[in-house]
Amino acid sequence: MAMALGRMDKACVLKHKVLESPLGKIELSACDQGLHRIRLLSPQTSTDPAEAPAAPEVVSGPEGTSEPLMRCAAWLDAYFHKPPAIEGLPLPALHHPVFQKDSFTRQVLWKLLKVVKFGETVSYQQLAALAGNPRAARAVGGAMRSNPVPILVPCHRVVCSGGALGNYTGGRSVKEWLLAHEAAQAGKPDCGVSSQGRTWLEAAGGTTGSQGADRN
Repeated sequence: MAMALGRMDKACVLKHKVLESPLGKIELSACDQGLHRIRLLSPQTSTDPAEAPAAPEVVSGPEGTSEPLMRCAAWLDAYFHKPPAIEGLPLPALHHPVFQKDSFTRQVLWKLLKVVKFGETVSYQQLAALAGNPRAARAVGGAMRSNPVPILVPCHRVVCSGGALGNYTGGRSVKEWLLAHEAAQAGKPDCGVSSQGRTWLEAAGGTTGSQGADRN
């Protein structure tokens, strides 16, 4: 699984694609050089995985198609429905401005994508250390808020060192759902999810329990 960072050498003309997913509608935005944004339009976290569609359904017109959009849609399809296939899929190039600048935010997001795998979690301080500044846990929180491509760059896997889930731009219930989904697929205990997340996990055939992040 490799990721490319597109060059910002000309103005971007964005195309869009809207998918139906287990979390509701997801909008993808990209130019021909790479993906710009993943946005949850109508989050919904059903506790019954049987209610989820068989695959993300494209609801935008043909004008929204491009290679980065199609790659992202294929990756999200695998993430929600065939997680073992993720490792064999190419990631779309990322072309949002945050990935074009040499900054701590870019370093944090890159490390998160490369190091913290499906079904794993990391604390804010641990991720700060991976990015080269162990004292920058607060800055890591800011980087998570700045992440333009959630799920793909998995900011939901970043939790507090004491075991609390912490904040999430898409809402706490979405973070719980994503962590429960990954725990069930990976055959691991849940990571401190609420009763809603545990209900989904049990329905999916996973195990329950508690797994806090490593202490700093």
